[in-house]
Amino acid sequence: MSRLLEKPNIAMSITATGSQLSSTVASASTGNKGTEDVEDEDGTSMASLSLTTTTIPAKVNQHSSSIKTTEMRKQIDEVLISLIAGAAAGALAKTTIAPLDRTKINFQIRKDVPFSFRASLQYLEQTYTKEGVLALWRGNSATMARIVPYAAIQFTAHEQWRRILQVDSNGTDTKVRRFVAGSLAGITSQSLTYPLDLARARMAVTDRYTGYRTLRQVFAKIWVEEGPRTLYRGYWATVLGVIPYAGTSFFTYETLKREYHEMVGNNKPNTLVSLAFGAAAGAAGQTASYPLDIVRRRMQTMRVNTAANERCPTILETLTKIYREEGIKNGFYKGLSMNWIKGPIAVGISFSAYDLIKAWLRELSHLKRGRVQE
Repeated sequence: MSRLLEKPNIAMSITATGSQLSSTVASASTGNKGTEDVEDEDGTSMASLSLTTTTIPAKVNQHSSSIKTTEMRKQIDEVLISLIAGAAAGALAKTTIAPLDRTKINFQIRKDVPFSFRASLQYLEQTYTKEGVLALWRGNSATMARIVPYAAIQFTAHEQWRRILQVDSNGTDTKVRRFVAGSLAGITSQSLTYPLDLARARMAVTDRYTGYRTLRQVFAKIWVEEGPRTLYRGYWATVLGVIPYAGTSFFTYETLKREYHEMVGNNKPNTLVSLAFGAAAGAAGQTASYPLDIVRRRMQTMRVNTAANERCPTILETLTKIYREEGIKNGFYKGLSMNWIKGPIAVGISFSAYDLIKAWLRELSHLKRGRVQE
C-alpha cells in the first residue's frame, strides 16, 4: 500500500527538471524504509532516469558543435583548394605566353614603331639572337612572383564574392551579379599585388645590361630614384581596366558554362570545351579593357626625374597624349591583334586548368577525409 501511495510522487518527478528530479528521487528513496533505488513496474531505476535526462542535452550540444567544426573545416579546405588551383593555373598560363607578353608590352610603350606581325616576329628573332632563348622569358620571374599570388587571390576571391552576392543561387540567372563578382575579384587581386605588376613591366622593357637585373633591384632603384609612390603609379588606370576585363572574362566563361549545361545537361565540360570557353572569355575581356591597358603600361614604364621636379601625367593626360600623337587605332588598340592570340590562350589555359586542378584537389580531399573517418 505504501508503494502505491508513493507512485504519484515518482510520476510527477519524471516531468520535473534535472535538479527537481534528483531531489524527488532522494526523498522517495528515504521514505521507502531502506530501499536504495526506487523502481517502476518495468524495473527502471529513477536514479538512472535522472542521469539520462541530464546527459541528453550534453550529447546534442556535442553533436551540433561537431557539425559546426566539420562545416568550418570544409570551408577552409575549399579556400585552400581555390588558392592552390588558382596559383597553379595562373603560373601555367603566364609561362606559356611569356614571350608573346613581352613582345606586346614593348610595342605598347613605343610610339615610334608601328605594330605588325612581321615586326613582332622580328623583335622575337632579334631578342633570341642577341641574348639567347631564355631572354624571351625575361621578366618571367617577376611575372611568377606576381601571377602566383594574383591568380590565387583572384580565383579565391571570385568564389567568395559569388557566395556573398548569391550569384545564380537556387537556379536563378543573375547576369549582373555574375559580372560584378568577376569585377570585384579582379579589383581585390590587383590591389594586393600591384607593385609586382609594375616591377614585371619594368623588367620586360629593359635588357639585363642597361636595365634591371633582378626583381629586388627593380624595387630598390624605384624606391631610391623615383620614390615609393611610384610603385603604385598607374594603379587607378589598372583598376578601371580590370573592372571590364575581369568582369567580362568571368561573366563570359560562367555564362558559356551555364548555357552548355542547359543544352547538354553536363555541368562539367571536357578540357577542350573549357579551353574554348576560356579563349572566348579572354578575347572578350581583352577587347573591353585594352585602351586602359595601354595607359597603364605607359604610366608604369615611364621614368620620372624627381630631382628635376618632374611629375607623372594623370590618366586623362596620358589618354589625351596618346590620342593626339597616335590616334585611336595605332594608339589605343596598338598590339590588340597580338592580345587576341595570347589573351585567349592564357585565359583558356587559366580557366580550364583551374577547374581541372580544383576538381582533382577536391577528390583528394574527400579521399583523405574518408580515410580519417574510417
